[in-house]
Amino acid sequence: MASQVSMSVNLGGLAMKNPVTVASGTFASGREYNDFVPVERLGAVTTKGVSLNGWEGNASPRIAETPAGMLNSIGLQNPGVEALKRKDLAWLEGRDVPVIVNVSGHSFDEYVQVIESLDEDDRVSAYEVNISCPNVDSGGMTFGVHAPSVEKVVGMCRAATKKPMIVKLSPNVTDVVEIAKAAEAAGADALSLINTLLGMAVDARTRKPVLARVVGGLSGPAVKPVALRMVWQVHGAVDVPILGMGGISSGIDAVEFMLAGATAVAVGTANFANPHATAEVIDGIRAYCLEQGVADVNELIGGLQC
Repeated sequence: MASQVSMSVNLGGLAMKNPVTVASGTFASGREYNDFVPVERLGAVTTKGVSLNGWEGNASPRIAETPAGMLNSIGLQNPGVEALKRKDLAWLEGRDVPVIVNVSGHSFDEYVQVIESLDEDDRVSAYEVNISCPNVDSGGMTFGVHAPSVEKVVGMCRAATKKPMIVKLSPNVTDVVEIAKAAEAAGADALSLINTLLGMAVDARTRKPVLARVVGGLSGPAVKPVALRMVWQVHGAVDVPILGMGGISSGIDAVEFMLAGATAVAVGTANFANPHATAEVIDGIRAYCLEQGVADVNELIGGLQC
């Protein structure tokens, strides 16, 4: 039995002290959770999606609880990249944790402009290019469901930075492997999957949809089997590492994703129900490795025996 575990991983050039970060939009930039889990405990902090200028987001109601999950149609509400630099990056400065900035845009050029506005900032360690949000009318998932548009936006972003670039993929496609290969070919250093699944909720008493936008993104434990399947498929088809997410709330959940092929994992919806979730996942991974005699967490990656 191993007496200690090496927990560090490398996600496409991003060195992480452990394989756990957070899903964009579920942890802000860490300030709100810091009393529960100091951000320095995480392998990386992933910010909420940021656009060039502020977005108001969608009308309310825009969150609904579902069996084993939740629906959201927030719509990437954010105050813009300058506010991110002035407030969130300023708060994170000097803390011992890499910062992944989730980048959003309504156009190909906007993605590039966001990266260009951040690329000289040493407080930014990597980018997560979000081409998979289902809750905006332009940009987001509209760019991430067709291979040619994936190649275009990823290629343009690649030309704008030498920092590690993670591309966040949508599960709302016929063939996720095709999209993953397109992102890899265009220069992605890593892939994150999955984003939320399209879903809706109906109020039978009012005979109206629960969400003002009608359709939203489903996350939480309900999506975990789909996420595991897609991580496993993509791991077998590309050479870049994977950031796995979708229903992770325990160390065992995270280990399952790593066995399926993920190098690192992101905790998302679980943060809303349990502000200690990220720390518990880190501790759970380590406990599993100690129990199983695994000296290095990297031994888990792709270790599924089929």
